[in-house]
Amino acid sequence: MNNNETRTLWISVFAALFAVFLLYSYTQEKSAELTRDFGTKKTIVIASEDIPEMATINETMLQMVERPEKFVEPNAVLNAEDAVGLVALAPIKKGEQVLQSKIMKPGPVTGLSLQVAPTKRAVSIPIDEMRGVSKLIKPGDRIDLIAAVDVGAGQKQQKEVKTLLQDVPVLATGLRVANELPRLFEEVGNQMYTQNLKSDTTYSTITIETSPEEAQELIYILATNPGALFATLRHPSDRTKTIKSNTTIDSLLDRVPTSLVKKQLPPQPAPQPQPKKIKKRSGPFKDL
Repeated sequence: MNNNETRTLWISVFAALFAVFLLYSYTQEKSAELTRDFGTKKTIVIASEDIPEMATINETMLQMVERPEKFVEPNAVLNAEDAVGLVALAPIKKGEQVLQSKIMKPGPVTGLSLQVAPTKRAVSIPIDEMRGVSKLIKPGDRIDLIAAVDVGAGQKQQKEVKTLLQDVPVLATGLRVANELPRLFEEVGNQMYTQNLKSDTTYSTITIETSPEEAQELIYILATNPGALFATLRHPSDRTKTIKSNTTIDSLLDRVPTSLVKKQLPPQPAPQPQPKKIKKRSGPFKDL
C-alpha cells in the first residue's frame, strides 16, 4: 500500500469518526431539547392486554415502559407489583396507562364474589362469643368447624361431636370483608366519626369459603339445628388436616385418666370365727 492509499484510508477513518461525533452531538442536543420541552423520562405501568371491569390484575396483564414526564398521568402506577392482585374498577385498554384511581383492593366496593376462589362457595354461619372464639375471628383467618348433633332416637339418642371442616378460610366477619381497610365511617349529625374495626365484635355471622358439597351439608345443619356449629381458630401457618373420630359420652369416659377413677376391688369374704381349741387333760377327768 503506497502513501496515497494510506493517507486516503486515514482521511476516511477520521471522516467517519467526525460524522459519528456530529451525529452523537445532534442526538444529545435533541434529547436535551426534548427533555426541556417534555421533561425527563419515567418508567410507568401500562396494560399489555385489555383488562375487563372487575377483573383481578395479574403479572401477564402489565408491562413496564418509559414515557416523557409530560405524558405521564398524575395517578400513574410506577411499579407493576403495586397493581398485581388489585381489581380494575373500569375497563383498561391495551397500551393504556394503569392509574391508581382505576384499581382498588378487593373489598365491599368490589364485592365479596371476587374473594371467592373459582369452584368454591361462600356461606355465612351464625356465631356468638361461645361458638365463635369470643368473636376474635378476623377476615383472613382460618378455622375448623365442629358440629354437636343428636343422633339416634328415644332412649338411644345421644349427643355426638364431629369435626366437619378443617382449614377453612374466613372471607368476612359481618360486613367486614377480607383485604378491606379496618375502618368504618359514620356520620352523626354534622360530624363524621371513624370507628376502628380491628377490635369490632358487633358482628353475629362469619362468611367462610367451602366447596359446593360442604356448603350443602352446612346448610342442612343450619336448617335443622343452627346452634350446633362451633368454630375453632387456627394459627396462620397451620395447614394440617387430621381425621378426627366422633366424640360421644362413651369415648369421653374411655379418655378419663385412671388416676381419677377409684378401682373397685372385689368384695372380700367376712372373716370366719375360729373354733376354740380344748386342751386335753390327763387324769381321771381327761374325758370330761
